[in-house]
Amino acid sequence: MKLAVMTDSTAYIPADIRDKHNIHMVPLSVNFKNHSYEEEIDITSDQFYEKVRETKELPTTSQPSIGYLTTKLKELAMDFDAVISVHLSSGISGTYQTVLTAGEMVEDIDVYAYDSEMSCMAQGFYALEAALMAATGKTAEEVLLRLDEMKQSMDAYFMVDDLTNLQRGGRLSGAQALVGSLLQVKPILHFSDKLIVPLEKIRTRKKAIHRIVGLLEADAEKGNELRVAFIHGNDETAAVELQSNFLRKYPNMETSISYFGPVIGTHLGEGALGIAWYVK
Repeated sequence: MKLAVMTDSTAYIPADIRDKHNIHMVPLSVNFKNHSYEEEIDITSDQFYEKVRETKELPTTSQPSIGYLTTKLKELAMDFDAVISVHLSSGISGTYQTVLTAGEMVEDIDVYAYDSEMSCMAQGFYALEAALMAATGKTAEEVLLRLDEMKQSMDAYFMVDDLTNLQRGGRLSGAQALVGSLLQVKPILHFSDKLIVPLEKIRTRKKAIHRIVGLLEADAEKGNELRVAFIHGNDETAAVELQSNFLRKYPNMETSISYFGPVIGTHLGEGALGIAWYVK
């Protein structure tokens, strides 16, 4: 069986790495007043954050259409027998469910949609693992078992500089946003039951970042071999600093720098920072 791997753009796997591992990508979009942009195709992260600053307009986001997905699956069916398709959490987007529906409409390829229950590089980790396994001839069933195993140790925590975007986008209640703004709270957020929820509310950015790093280091101290991504919202310097500090303590850990692209950046805002990791 020839197995393809697909994910959506919110995994934020750079194009060269997607190409290297033969990972197919379907884009979500950010929609400004007069134009819609497919992220990773029509607009880069740098361009997105600049546009938001210039227009002071918070865009909306949208998932791929059923037509787009069926067309993509039909293209894959020409070369593959099956596809593992890894997507952002079904609790914050309908993309996963739409892929399931599209898979039922397309013949000649078995579609295995996988709900990462997260997003960004946590989602990307699943897609990369699936691609490595597909390249060695593993079956879809074997890949899915491994992804479920990874899910048992997958963690991701992040903080936002400004709660406004989460509140306006419906990801955080108005009351929470108001309290956060008044008290200068930097909430630590994570995914729970597929939704973005507060873990803790901490008064300063520095303390919030320190707390997230502490959660990572607690896992590292167990002697586990971790794969870690430091994720930023247009603040690569901060992410690189976190990575460097971590590697000084744990030089043998596998780490990378990733980012919050346009769709997730719409909700988290510029300056957000996060860390995602799992036990290898």
